[in-house]
Amino acid sequence: TSPLAWLRTRFYHLLIRLYFDPEFSVEEFTRGAKQAFSVVSKLLSQRKLDLLDELVSAEVLQVLKEKISLLPDNHRDALAADIDAIMYTTEGDIRIYYDDDGRKFVSILMRFWYLNGADLPDEVPGETKVFQIVFGDESTKEKRHLLTANYEFRREFTEGAKPEWTITRIEHPQLLE
Repeated sequence: TSPLAWLRTRFYHLLIRLYFDPEFSVEEFTRGAKQAFSVVSKLLSQRKLDLLDELVSAEVLQVLKEKISLLPDNHRDALAADIDAIMYTTEGDIRIYYDDDGRKFVSILMRFWYLNGADLPDEVPGETKVFQIVFGDESTKEKRHLLTANYEFRREFTEGAKPEWTITRIEHPQLLE
């Protein structure tokens, strides 16, 4: 991350604490985002979209229903991320905005890098084969891929709104397109 981007995100963290939620914690948000990413990615992989109603916005859920039904099994398997397989997480963009009705929102884009053992071809663009683990002899190899995903979390901070984060964008490059 560039120093300017790091400084910008820290500035937005300060604004969130000052104007929206004095108890906002980047570490706690990141832990929750990782857990939500793991749960949602597994449910997507299992095609259990009806269980995503409370976690994902209706617009995103509608798009996912169309895309998931067209995915080959190996791409669907590659969507799933165990929380222990998340190698790196970082914030992308943070936005604070108001709608035409004066409602207040905060949106945080999170980027995840995770290992997955799905049977993907070696030439899948947008991912990197990290290593092969050899158990026993040379004939038994387990291939792992380092995959990326972007999930955007949004919360309304208008007085009286539910204090819940909702996923408003899900991207698994080269897998869910």
